[in-house]
Amino acid sequence: MGRSGATVGLVPERSEAACGRWNIVVVLLAAIAVAIAGCAADEVASVDGLIVPEGFTVSEVVTGLDGPTQVTTVNDAWLVLAELNGGESDGTGRIVAIPDRDQPAETTVLFDDLLKPTGVAVVGDEVWVMEERTLSRGPIGGGDLAPVLEDLPYNGRSETTLTVTERGTLLYGTTGRLIDGVPQDGSGTLWELDPSTEISTALSRGFKNPYAHVAAGDRPWVTEMSDGSFDGEPAPDELVRVSPGVDHGWPACIGDRVAVTEFGGTEVDCEGGPPSHALFDPGATPTSVAIAPWDANVLLVALWRENRVVSVPLAEAGAPHDPVTFMSGEFTPQHLLADGDRLLVVDFDGGRILAVEPV
Repeated sequence: MGRSGATVGLVPERSEAACGRWNIVVVLLAAIAVAIAGCAADEVASVDGLIVPEGFTVSEVVTGLDGPTQVTTVNDAWLVLAELNGGESDGTGRIVAIPDRDQPAETTVLFDDLLKPTGVAVVGDEVWVMEERTLSRGPIGGGDLAPVLEDLPYNGRSETTLTVTERGTLLYGTTGRLIDGVPQDGSGTLWELDPSTEISTALSRGFKNPYAHVAAGDRPWVTEMSDGSFDGEPAPDELVRVSPGVDHGWPACIGDRVAVTEFGGTEVDCEGGPPSHALFDPGATPTSVAIAPWDANVLLVALWRENRVVSVPLAEAGAPHDPVTFMSGEFTPQHLLADGDRLLVVDFDGGRILAVEPV
């Protein structure tokens, strides 16, 4: 969850001035999108204050939520989601199950009294939950959570989302924290955990906030919230393709292999590091990434502060790619989930889950 100064993560804080600036940005983006669409062959369609390309529809699947953070599915039937259910630090978070998608109002609380639940995943017959700096597991029917990892290194606010890989392992991140200008041991790392042994292996280091992931073999894509000032300039946020064992360079290298002299970065060292798959504006806050359900060659990224979902080519050739707005308007995209042929979009401020589907 965030950092000193401007915060980032689960619920990025907004000052009154910042809100004003971002509201202006959102209005301008929406106006530009409409203007461009008016000149294009394919017009956009707006549903309930949301703008998506022609050929797609948006509907509300679940409403009445309180600070939803991540959603997952069980056996292509249930929805299981995490929500704050109050203030971020109130310790009132919970994991909720929706057994029947046709009756989304009927929910069951599986676990409650959680502190900042940022992640939820289902592996077999167990639910895994990431809280502020604790990873736990519990039965799918609810009850008590058993801590697996506690006192994880973090950025002072929270850890990341959870992702189940094709192998049934679990991806999670520990957010980066500097001590005397040096990353705290074990922080800023993407980990893979084997649920059967509870053993974690570091996949890649050198992140500030590897908040969201989408599994693809042994090389997942990860969103990076670079966060902060480097040589007096803000760093862009990123989408990166992770190679096991590779250090992504933070804080000595930020963005697309840019050296930061105040942290000992050099052009030679940074140029030899991994490239960015896509770059976003500083503070865009990419809270989720998913493969588009209707096009396996496209990645979709939720930009929390910009109130939009953007598309990026999956192909590594031509990276870093420029993001293209796919969905914008009156929503705060927190999490994306490919669900069959539709995309579920968790709207944090709206307390709802939206479904985007091709017509």
